[in-house]
Order: sequence, then C-alpha cells, then structure tokens
Amino acid sequence: MTLKTPVYLDNNATTPMDPGVLDEMLPYFVERFGNAASRTHAFGWEAEEAVDIARENVAKLIGAHPQEIVFTSGATEAINLALKGIHEPYFNKGAHVITVSTEHKAVLDTCRSLETKGIEVTYLPVLPNGLIDLEHLEKSITKSTTLIAVMYANNETGVIQPIKHISRIARKHGILLFCDATQAVGKIPVDVIMDGIDLMSFSAHKMYGPKGVGALYVRKKNPKVELYAQIEGGGHERNMRSGTLNVPGIVGFGKACELCYEYMEVDTNRLTTLRNLFESKIGRLGGTVINGKNAPRLPHATNITFENIDGEKLIFEAGNSIAFSRSSACTSATLEPSFVLKAMGLSNEQIHNSFRFSLGRFSTEEQVDYAINVISKIVKQHRHEGNY
Repeated sequence: MTLKTPVYLDNNATTPMDPGVLDEMLPYFVERFGNAASRTHAFGWEAEEAVDIARENVAKLIGAHPQEIVFTSGATEAINLALKGIHEPYFNKGAHVITVSTEHKAVLDTCRSLETKGIEVTYLPVLPNGLIDLEHLEKSITKSTTLIAVMYANNETGVIQPIKHISRIARKHGILLFCDATQAVGKIPVDVIMDGIDLMSFSAHKMYGPKGVGALYVRKKNPKVELYAQIEGGGHERNMRSGTLNVPGIVGFGKACELCYEYMEVDTNRLTTLRNLFESKIGRLGGTVINGKNAPRLPHATNITFENIDGEKLIFEAGNSIAFSRSSACTSATLEPSFVLKAMGLSNEQIHNSFRFSLGRFSTEEQVDYAINVISKIVKQHRHEGNY
C-alpha cells in the first residue's frame, strides 16, 4: 500500500474526524433536523434527547455530572465565559486573577481584556521545563484573589501541569481553579472531581470530533460556581449561554467523547511508543533538544529544537511531505517567536529552529518512519552545506 502524503503530524492543531463520529452526526443534518428548544413536537424532542445523550457522554469522560456541562462554540468561547463570567458574582471578594505566561492566547488575551476592566492579573513565569513553581504560585495569592487559571497541558510542548497540587493550594485559600484542558481531555485521564477543578474548557475538534463545538464544565457543588452569561437571548444552557444549540456538532462531540473513553488506554500506549520512537531516531542526528522532556508530557506530542539549521527552510522544504508546525495554530501566522518557548528560556535562534510534532489516533509507524527520513535528510543537508 502506497503511503499517502503529506503525512499529518499536527494533531495538536486539530484532529481528523473519527468515521464513527461522522456516522453519528449525519442523520441530524437532514432527517433529525429539529431544534432542541422546540418543546411542542417530535422533531424537537428527538433533538433534545440527542443533546441529553451527548451531554452524558461528555460528562462521563471528565467525571462530571451532565448538568455541569455547558455547550459552546468551542474552547475559546468557553474560556471567555469562564474568565469573564465569574467576576460579577465574585467581585465583592476581590478582583485578582493568577494565570501563567505560557497559557494559550485565548486565556492570555481574555485576561488582558479583564485588566482593562480594573481586574488585576498576575502572570506566573515557568521553569525551564515548562512547569510552574508551586511555591511562587502560593506566594502570589492575595486577599483579593478570586481565580487561578492554569492550563492542564500545553499546546506547544505537551507539558502537563501538576493540577492536583495546584487545586490543593486553591482550596486551601478558598479560590476557584479554572483549567483550559483543550489539549488534555480525550488524550489522558482527566477527572474534575479527583483533580479538584471548578471550571474547565475543552473542544471537540482536538479529540476526533467536529469543529465549532466545545464545552465548559461548571462545578455545581462543593463549591457551587456562580457564572454570569456573556451571550444573552433565550436562556439556553441553564441561562449560561443563549443560542440555538448546534445539535449535529453536539452529537458528534458526544460520540467523540464516548470513543475517547473507550480507546484512551490503547491510544495512549500506542502513541507513547510511536512518540518515543520518533524522538529516539531524530535524536540520532545529534544537536537536538526535546523541550520539556524532564516534565510530565502528553503521550503523543513533542517539541524539538534542531541546532545548526535554518528553521524557515526546514519547514518550507518538508512542507509538501509532512504537516507539522512551529507553534500553536492560533499564532503560526505571526512572525513573533513562540512566547511559550521564550518563557522556558530559549533564545530567539533556538525558538526559530524549534518545531511541534503531534501524533494522533490515525498515525502509523510507517508515517513516523517516513517523517523521520524526510527531516533527517533535510537537517543533514543543511548542516553539510552550512547555509544556515
């Protein structure tokens, strides 16, 4: 069988939809097209039932109650709802948020928006391995601190933050914990109760589901989280997010979660083996550094710096053969160096020569070997010619 190219190694940007997800969605575009808010006839009842089933599957994947799931258009909307939505009900306590300098732009940009409204935001640095210093976190807490916002796993490096330890600090001080878990949910076990998370955003298209649908987990007890809607007009999703529900997308999201719940252990073991194979063989080139290697990482992702090459030429020359990226999909159009790697202490030159490779459910050993051969050939040629 001929290998199909380009080989896709950018699953942190988005994942291909699982065929089982598509099969589940298709009837809700034409045959079962009802509005889930239509309560007077069978078409609406059918759509509402489908949403309820999906909500149960989404909740099951993260150890939540179905009524704690708020459907959104994606993780970015969920992040905005979480960060902006808690401050009116909690304003009497204080207006201080603690987050991390390596968060996704959706978190950082929303925090900067909060700052224009008089809310103080502390941006924690990270250690060279990408982890935060827990002692520094605790010292940053003030009497006004309302929320700690720390992503579960980084989108560029795959580094996993110590969420359980962070939640214990938050609980000790009576502070809410929000996690952007977009890269983690569906890839590794995430349990909002065991992890002590109060609010959590995630998205379907990162776990072999459709684009345009995501969710926000909102804890309903111990403590009950109060949240003010940011989109009004109908009171959908228990008054937290108005708007006609994307029934086909939600159905697909639910099925994607069901499949991740079923296959996570198998996927994790296989992808860990493939990722380690990739890193090992690329490492034989010499002059390579795996960023965040000494921290817990997602099983399928790696961020590698190549010494003595021209990063621009590498990605250009390999682009027709392999799909990979320099940083997150949301910032890859800019010429700015990765702020994540910069926060980890890399120089601009090192950042310029650093790349993210992320495997997925449909990645094969043949594809990995092909990618290794292509990259190795280009890197060796660059170093031989010395034209970097």
